[in-house]
Amino acid sequence: MPKTIKIDPITRIEGHLAISLEIEDNKVIDAKSSGEMFRGFEVILKGRDPLDAQQITQRICGVCPVSHGIASILAQDMAYGIEIPQNGRIVRNLILGAEYIHSHIIHFYHLCALDFIDIAAITNYKGKDQMLLDLKEWASSELKSKKIYPISPFLPRYETKYLENQDINISAIKNYLDAFDARAMAHKMSAIFSGKVPHAATLIPGGVTESVTAEKIAAYKSLLIKLKQFIEHAYINDVLFVAEAFPDYFSLGKGCGNFLAYGVFPESSGRESNFFPEGVIVKGKLMGFNENRITEDVKYSRYSSPSELSPIKGETVPDPKKYGAYSWLKSPRYDEMPMEVGPLARIMVSYLKGDTPEINKLVDGILSKLGKKTDDLASAMGRHAARAIECKIVADKCLEWVEQLIPDQPVFRDFNIPKQGVGVGLTEAMRGALGHWIEIDNYKIKNYQCIVPTTWNCSPKDDKGTAGPIEQALIGTLVADSKNPIEAVRIVRSFDPCIACAVH
Repeated sequence: MPKTIKIDPITRIEGHLAISLEIEDNKVIDAKSSGEMFRGFEVILKGRDPLDAQQITQRICGVCPVSHGIASILAQDMAYGIEIPQNGRIVRNLILGAEYIHSHIIHFYHLCALDFIDIAAITNYKGKDQMLLDLKEWASSELKSKKIYPISPFLPRYETKYLENQDINISAIKNYLDAFDARAMAHKMSAIFSGKVPHAATLIPGGVTESVTAEKIAAYKSLLIKLKQFIEHAYINDVLFVAEAFPDYFSLGKGCGNFLAYGVFPESSGRESNFFPEGVIVKGKLMGFNENRITEDVKYSRYSSPSELSPIKGETVPDPKKYGAYSWLKSPRYDEMPMEVGPLARIMVSYLKGDTPEINKLVDGILSKLGKKTDDLASAMGRHAARAIECKIVADKCLEWVEQLIPDQPVFRDFNIPKQGVGVGLTEAMRGALGHWIEIDNYKIKNYQCIVPTTWNCSPKDDKGTAGPIEQALIGTLVADSKNPIEAVRIVRSFDPCIACAVH
């Protein structure tokens, strides 16, 4: 007789996600991924001035606002027929690159590391109810200097196997704390050109509003060099330690096996110049990308709008009492297939394309150290590895881009808003493929639609009953203890869900 386990909410992710598992003989035979709220940004934008869009859509998320701002101004660039100047393009890359670094560090250390690090083993309780660390017995002077006392944020937790090497545990906790400083540096780096963080004030159609000076270039570069040291000497090493200690997770959480990337970080004009290229992978085969093949199903979503609409014709009509629906996420599909998006998809597409030797070299090096093959990346642990690889690559590229800036040269190109227009803004948020679609009529927004990364990854079943990527990643998983379903949450967190974005 199948047993139902509901994990609600999944903690240490952005937003409110519930996972329901049907388990038989300790094996997941069915899974449901449920976004549990509705926000209505697409409805809010109707009838507004198009120039409101990049500011309003950034409020979809406090973790990845720049990605939404970039997608919005890319859509407007197309609708207004603008080609932005070189400085404007590079500054956009630098702002987004800083957000990538910030987000990837958050994900591993502050969202996922506690799934693997043994907090209890390196702390000393004075009693069953006492939640204070015995700092005198901590083995690291750096930890003492942080003056971290309460461990209550780390509890309760699942009872399971964690890292057994105490030296690595202590080192990882030190890096956990240092990651707060690294995040702050990434935010400062972004704010040099974005004006403020979160919710960049300088992103506009035609470029950016922040001028380029030698002082800003030097300040950005100084922070970036420090971040590169943390990424290369802490982040990547800790991911390798975890991967070596938990090799089984290269066999868990495969997902749908299909990957989609829109491409990101243009190095000249046009999407074909993106450093991370666009592409689609189905059954291990790399194919070209065609945005016209994207549709959304809603059979199991709490919307009364029709299924199989393209995003530019998309509708947002909430139906909270819809029979059979179990999520506020729609089900995006590419050629009627679910697609995994995110760092793993970007790395896989880039790797198979083979146009960026630095990516292939780093991927091959990491796989060689772990004794794994490329196919093993399609897994829970592979997503962590791909994210760490990408973090280093983005930091390296930001160092190149900041040195390409030319002080006192134009950063934007002026424009006029047309009476009618249509634009599509495709980019890559940290969590994956992000698209904004805008239709303008009589100088106002007639329709605005977003399909965000977590809508792809956490989508419910589509009209044909095909499960979404996270649902597929969970099906077949062995759960050793139904009271401590750590295997399931480790798989879910490997995708880095952002439900606040997905229920926009």
